[in-house]
Amino acid sequence: MHLSGGIHSRRSFLLEALLIGAGYNSRMAFRNNQVSSARKGKTPPPEETHEEAAYLKFLGEKQKAVSIKLVGGEVVRGWVEYYDRDMIRLTRDGVPNLFIFKHDILYICEGALKEPSRRTRAVKTAVAAPQAPGA
Repeated sequence: MHLSGGIHSRRSFLLEALLIGAGYNSRMAFRNNQVSSARKGKTPPPEETHEEAAYLKFLGEKQKAVSIKLVGGEVVRGWVEYYDRDMIRLTRDGVPNLFIFKHDILYICEGALKEPSRRTRAVKTAVAAPQAPGA
C-alpha cells in the first residue's frame, strides 16, 4: 500500500507503522539502549566488606587504646577486648567494663581523644559568665 512519491510514501509508512503498533521510533537505535545494556554486566558493590571485623580484631589483639564516641555525645575510653556482630566489649582501667551496642556508636578513634584541660574549661567558663558591674 505504499505510494510512490516523497510525502505520500512517508505518510503511508507512518500510518502503517502506527496501525501495526510498532511505532516510528521503535526502528531507531538509541544510545540509551546501548548504555543500559553495557551497565547490566557490572555487578553492584558488596553489602559487606568484612573490614570492620578485621579492624576490631586488630584493635583487640594489639590492645590499642581507643576512644568511642556514642550517639548521645558521650566519649568512653579503653580497649576492645571482645566484639561480635552486634556489640563491643570495652575494657577500662579502674572503672567497670562496658558492653556497647554497635548501633549506639558514632565512631571509634585509635588513641585517646584529647579532653579539654581543666584550665581551658575554667577560662571558657569565666568568659561565658557575666561579670557584675564594678567588680
